[in-house]
Amino acid sequence: MSNNLSIAPGKKVYFASDAHFGLELYCSPIESQKRFCAWMDSIKPDCGALFLLGDMFDYWFEYRSVVPKGFVRFMAKMAEFTDSGIPVYLFYGNHDMWMLDYLEKECGCTIVPDEWYGDIMGKRFYMEHGDNCGDPSLSFYFMRKFFRCKAAQWCFRWIHPDLTMWFGYLWSNKNRKRKKDSKGKDYLGEEKEFQVQWTKKHFATHTDIDYYIFGHRHIELQLEIKNGGNKATLFLLGEWITKFTYGVFDGNEFKLLNW
Repeated sequence: MSNNLSIAPGKKVYFASDAHFGLELYCSPIESQKRFCAWMDSIKPDCGALFLLGDMFDYWFEYRSVVPKGFVRFMAKMAEFTDSGIPVYLFYGNHDMWMLDYLEKECGCTIVPDEWYGDIMGKRFYMEHGDNCGDPSLSFYFMRKFFRCKAAQWCFRWIHPDLTMWFGYLWSNKNRKRKKDSKGKDYLGEEKEFQVQWTKKHFATHTDIDYYIFGHRHIELQLEIKNGGNKATLFLLGEWITKFTYGVFDGNEFKLLNW
């Protein structure tokens, strides 16, 4: 998605990702929503726009007439923002890419299936969840292709929601526990981080970009990317499971902060 976003004077733009609402490994799903909604309350007075860069839900599959149980606090807060004239951009993640139009219609947010590319207060941004930015895992590549396949979604929709939700949360929680035990999200270094290497290649042919913003890796990172006399800054937003990190841009500077 390509856009130019107009922000009122004195307002800021906020960014967060990877809340994984519904995950029960660290705290109750309700408590995780309460924490995030308290943060949304704190930023609302000076928020000109809110970007949520994917995996806000740990699992989401949207039937045409049925949506997953829960998440009412978070969805109500998004509706409160959009009803107040604050745009909310909700990106597909690799855990919640099966969103249709319910959240747009009910909460007023804008669903972003892939990238968002455009100007914000005079700076050019490139944003997406980050799962499609050079991940070398073939299993992840084919899984992403399968989950994005319309035929697979059509077939999955014929399974009873109780079974699909049970399977989705079982798979997600086991995967999260494995990564927790192995500390698999630690920073790998500039040469091994696939999002860093992807950004360097992309910036070589898109030198107009000032900021790259990604989620997905659950790590916080600020890294300057150079190409000749041009430079951009890459930010990885961290997560809202244990560290509660977010980004804020005031028109002059982008900062990573902790709630």
